[in-house]
Amino acid sequence: MGIIATTGFFDGVHLGHQAVLSRVVATAAEQGKESAVVTFWPHPRTILQQDAEKVRLLNSLDEKKELFTRLGIQYIHVIPFNTDLAKHTAANFFELYLKQELNVDTLIVGYDHHLGAKAGNDYAAMKTVGAAMGITVEKVEAIFPPGVSSFPIKNNALSSTKIREFLKTGNVQAANDCLGYQYKLQGVVVEGNKLGRMLGFPTANMQLYEPLKQLPADGVYAVTVIVAEQRYQGLMNVGLRPTVRGTNRTIETHILDFDRDIYGQPIEVQLLAHIRKERHFDSLEALKQQIKQDKENSRNYFKHDG
Repeated sequence: MGIIATTGFFDGVHLGHQAVLSRVVATAAEQGKESAVVTFWPHPRTILQQDAEKVRLLNSLDEKKELFTRLGIQYIHVIPFNTDLAKHTAANFFELYLKQELNVDTLIVGYDHHLGAKAGNDYAAMKTVGAAMGITVEKVEAIFPPGVSSFPIKNNALSSTKIREFLKTGNVQAANDCLGYQYKLQGVVVEGNKLGRMLGFPTANMQLYEPLKQLPADGVYAVTVIVAEQRYQGLMNVGLRPTVRGTNRTIETHILDFDRDIYGQPIEVQLLAHIRKERHFDSLEALKQQIKQDKENSRNYFKHDG
């Protein structure tokens, strides 16, 4: 039985990626074949040292796998990205991975997908290489999601880069619109300095599973919190905590109407809306009063929009 596949890094598995993946699943079903994703890990820039220290990811590998599976992909083939793989031409890649390893019949790619180390590795080149090996190559056109056309880049086609920019400016709602789901942070609850509890607002301090995960802009956000498979409403602060002269960026979540010890437990935080920017307060009392207001604002969000 042949395979209908796609290939790429798929950071974010956003609506544009989902259009490609959905075409793969639908084509496989129509032809009575199996669907597959051929992806890579880690991110190529972390290996090739092209601004490697600036690399930030929208998904961990496990998050991507979960999204692929949810979309109906049957097989997920992860290729370790290294300097040897980076040297492969499109023809090398087609022969070694698509033909020999997976017996791919049809490769479906995004409108701007490139594959291979040398020039001429675009859709036209892939189509020519594929034809020589009996692999049909098809293209899915760009996606232009509604509501985000004001993004300040001439080409408003959806991309992982644009989603990162939305997050870096705190515009989590636009990021979620592009993703087609709520952006999330996953990690484990660790001990903090217990300042929140002292102020009357205990927080769960998160250590991320994926240290390269893209964080939103420093500030306060309305969030959905998942602990022990239960969903709660919450308020998350990301930042340096300037009022107490913090030096390390922290992720602290106050879970509404919740008072349990969850140290050491997994936690997931789904970002819903930006409440305010992080700022310095002249006293802990002033900070406490602001947190009270933040909590009220988050409750209002959940009452009207959540």
